[in-house]
Amino acid sequence: MKEKQTKQAKPSGGKLWAKVYKYKGFYLMFLPVFVFAVIFFYAPMLGVRYAFTDYNGIKDPTFNGFANFAKMFGMNNFWSAFGNTIVISVVKLLLTTAAAVIVAIFLNEIVNLMFKKVVQTIIYLPHFMSWVVTASIFALILSPSSSGLVNSFLVNIGVLDSNSTIYFMGTSRWWRPVYYIVNLWKETGWQTVIFMATLAGINTDLYEAAAIDGAGRWAKMRYVTFPQLKNTILTVIILNLAKVMNLFESAFVMQNDAVLDVSNVLETYIYYQTFNSGAIPNYGYTTAVGLFKSLVGCVLVLVCNHWSKKVREGRGIV
Repeated sequence: MKEKQTKQAKPSGGKLWAKVYKYKGFYLMFLPVFVFAVIFFYAPMLGVRYAFTDYNGIKDPTFNGFANFAKMFGMNNFWSAFGNTIVISVVKLLLTTAAAVIVAIFLNEIVNLMFKKVVQTIIYLPHFMSWVVTASIFALILSPSSSGLVNSFLVNIGVLDSNSTIYFMGTSRWWRPVYYIVNLWKETGWQTVIFMATLAGINTDLYEAAAIDGAGRWAKMRYVTFPQLKNTILTVIILNLAKVMNLFESAFVMQNDAVLDVSNVLETYIYYQTFNSGAIPNYGYTTAVGLFKSLVGCVLVLVCNHWSKKVREGRGIV
């Protein structure tokens, strides 16, 4: 009997292809996505082999083992860019997530539906602006000249002298705070979409039960809203950690030579090593930097995923 059950459990090739034919519409819809993923995500991974070669794009690559990695770990500019990437990305992730949660909660408290939609639309709009346009706008607002809105305001209220204006985007002390503020302005509204969807799915009976127990608005947020958002927050953080090392456009359009010590990240470091080094680029070396960056991002995701499981099981701290 067991042998017969085992034989029956094994799907035959004919049944498999019958199912494929039955759901051929779904497979056809999936096919363009699959081809796109293979061409643009998996095929380029074949270039990882250049990380172990000396290759300038002209001559044939020559195998050099781990020489590129030894060179990378021995360069101060690399470690500076690596540290900047970790600090800027993690702080930006935490600030943006926290701001999105707070904004989503307050939007959820708005009773007037029309006003709520207007506010949502206003805070979503910056996300659709390119980083080039965003950087240009804030460069004008923060300009150290008399046309700069912030400096003009500080001079008018007597905080600054007209001859001692601040070059916010050209000073190492101010560049990172400005960068975080610009990111909050641009991305917070869009991230609230996820949290608003979670808030909309919370069972209203929980709020009614809390009200019966005498809970006020803040108590409801603390004991009902935040616990319900916990898993979504963890999911958002894990998904964004996968991209934490992929920091390029936002940093590149806002940085300049005066602030490279605090703004140069790994991807801009790769860009400068490839196109602005003043010598024939070594694609093997920059590929090694990119491979190392990807490995660090993978480790961060695995660690955070492990930590999130402990939190969900009640052994972690939120």
